[in-house]
Amino acid sequence: MSASGAVLFARYAYPPNALGYCGPAGAGALLRPDATAEIERRARRFEGAWTYLRVIAESAGIADPLDPRVVEAYWVGNELLGKVDPARLVDRLLDRFGGQPGGTWRQASGRAVAHHSFQVFEVYPWARLLRAGAGATAVEVLDRCRIRAGEVVRVDGPSATVRTRSLRWDGTALVAGPARESAARWCVDGMALIDEPRPGALVALHFDWVCDELTGDQATRLGELEAGVRAAMP
Repeated sequence: MSASGAVLFARYAYPPNALGYCGPAGAGALLRPDATAEIERRARRFEGAWTYLRVIAESAGIADPLDPRVVEAYWVGNELLGKVDPARLVDRLLDRFGGQPGGTWRQASGRAVAHHSFQVFEVYPWARLLRAGAGATAVEVLDRCRIRAGEVVRVDGPSATVRTRSLRWDGTALVAGPARESAARWCVDGMALIDEPRPGALVALHFDWVCDELTGDQATRLGELEAGVRAAMP
């Protein structure tokens, strides 16, 4: 098991775990970079993310689902996604989510992508509910749940102000709205898995949490992957 991959996983998995949306109780354990064996144990209980990590690793011939390249592929995106057959991914998702109501992923054997944005926009039911009239609530959930890139404007203790583009519903599709500033935390009770963000840095956001610093190429790839998934939604 890769210690660096486990920590990278924890950076992105902590926000929804802390909110009680996925993974086992006790999210604070994910903020301990010295406890990578415990992070790995917990990662296996993120049933959605772990399914994707296993499919990516198997498709790429990588033994460890927490290899940093695999973890990056799922949360941010990289070349490993191109090795995953969409139909195989849907088959694995059927094994995991077949009995649950959800979105449009069952018909996605030709377009499925082993990326968190596919889980958000096609497996979760919120996009379908949006089309059924759920309105602002669905847009807010989808906007916060996706991984999105932003630029740090300023840092004030454990919080940062980040400029990022939020989603909006134009009546027929989810599109990126204008850039706006919002607050996000990067540490809690003095615990963090990243260094203090720098003004001007590009960062990844999950819910209201700064997960990681991104390169320009990573930020571009993340935006393109998400836009592609949204555009392919029925």
